[in-house]
Amino acid sequence: MNLDQLLDDYLSHVTVERGYSPHTVAAYRSDLVELISFAEARGPTDAAAIDLPLLRDWLWAATERGLARTSIARRAASARGFTAWLTRRGLLDADPGARLKAPRAQRTLPRVVTEEAVTDALASLSARAAGGAPAEVRDLAIIELLYASALRVSELVGLDLDDVDRRRRVVRVLGKGSKERMVPYGAPAARAIDRYLDEARPKIVASASASASASASASASASAGPPETRAVFLGTRGGRMGVRSVYRLVAAILAEIPGSGPSGPHAFRHTAATHLLDGGADLRAVQEFLGHASLGTTQIYTHVSSERLKQSYRTAHPRA
Repeated sequence: MNLDQLLDDYLSHVTVERGYSPHTVAAYRSDLVELISFAEARGPTDAAAIDLPLLRDWLWAATERGLARTSIARRAASARGFTAWLTRRGLLDADPGARLKAPRAQRTLPRVVTEEAVTDALASLSARAAGGAPAEVRDLAIIELLYASALRVSELVGLDLDDVDRRRRVVRVLGKGSKERMVPYGAPAARAIDRYLDEARPKIVASASASASASASASASASAGPPETRAVFLGTRGGRMGVRSVYRLVAAILAEIPGSGPSGPHAFRHTAATHLLDGGADLRAVQEFLGHASLGTTQIYTHVSSERLKQSYRTAHPRA
């Protein structure tokens, strides 16, 4: 079996058996297709071609092209996963990836929004939503939930109506690796979500249905309206809201906050996690709240809190 066939089998393995997300599988595919092309340029393309010298040369070539340390580290991780799988299948006598070293990706501390800035942003959104415009009521509910529950944007747009327990104020989300968890949200988010679901979402559905019916009549089509969806958050056409739409919403909000850092929805996830730790939350509780598989991933937020403490110390202490 050649390397291309083995790669297809491996990607099926990590998708079905390991539960990797489509984004992760796509990254693995990109890296390993490049590795196989590099191997093919040297000669035979069976599994035995993937040895340690080849892997080292491949990473070195990427370094020479000026790729970032994070990209090199990701390629090394992709290769290690592939060679470990080849070894388990008996196609390699020893795993060359186990001895492959790559530069550690530089880990930058996530930048967070201050509590005061978050409060001001939510107050501004609430004022806009006071007029009752469905999209603005929806936007307030989105931001309240992102901050209240520290959801990933993919988790937020993936929510269905059955995933929201309004009585207990929790949402059921499907995180990385198809792992399910229950995440609470507070009273302000509950008010925003209840108003959206009771008032704004039905208006969005009705408007989308009317628009689709008018379009169908004009084109003499048999279509009876927009596709049925159980999604919580809907776009103006009545379908599930997409990741890019949420990114644009968050970017617009954070653009109004000077020095708020990154403009993506993860800014609210980082902010919520840091504010939890600042408020005395247990690290393992925050790990479970965020859906991190490893405590080490969560620990980066302790560094953020420490940096904030140091900054406050330097600013306030007379002998700092």
